[in-house]
Amino acid sequence: MILLFIPIVQVGWVRFVNPSFTPLMLLRPLEARLDGKPVAKRRYEWRSDATIPVVFLRCVIASEDQRFYQHHGFDWREIRIAQAEAERRGRSPRGASTITMQCARSLFLWQGRSLIRKGLEAYYTVWMELLLSKRRILELYANVVEMGDGIYGVEAAARAHFGVSAPALTRQQAAAIVACFPNPRQRDPRNPSPKVVSRSRRILLEEGTIKLGRGG
Repeated sequence: MILLFIPIVQVGWVRFVNPSFTPLMLLRPLEARLDGKPVAKRRYEWRSDATIPVVFLRCVIASEDQRFYQHHGFDWREIRIAQAEAERRGRSPRGASTITMQCARSLFLWQGRSLIRKGLEAYYTVWMELLLSKRRILELYANVVEMGDGIYGVEAAARAHFGVSAPALTRQQAAAIVACFPNPRQRDPRNPSPKVVSRSRRILLEEGTIKLGRGG
């Protein structure tokens, strides 16, 4: 039973404390060594909520979770749509992860599709929505999500990809970074593939319609 309380303590901790690292940051160098590949230097610099560019947050919501402020961690409408599409096409359901779910995975867990990880992700998501404000979830997400090989968070991404600090990102640059999700280590916002260009254009069309609930 004590294991059930560990995620609660962890989520309660990040309500007040900015994490200095995540499990994924520690796992990526191990994966590289096991694969015989060079270990990318970790780039990670925290930015407070007040200094994260609003345009970047709007791009994230436009791309990843447009109902972020309407659900409590699980977007059941998107899940039903994904299941219906899968049944119609005879394929596995596409991902319907919310920003909170992605944040839980990036902050506390690891990448992969195992049932254990998915179960833990759901459990963390419940507690994140109970103990953290939407504003804090967005702040954590923008700072810890993987945005390239060894690159974590919007500040590191802005500097690594475009040579500027996060507040100096243009709309196009912010959209290009977000368009590389969910494969940021295989995609390059500076030299985007046609798929990334297309995604970026769609994000820019939607971004202007997003309103941030900055108060909570």
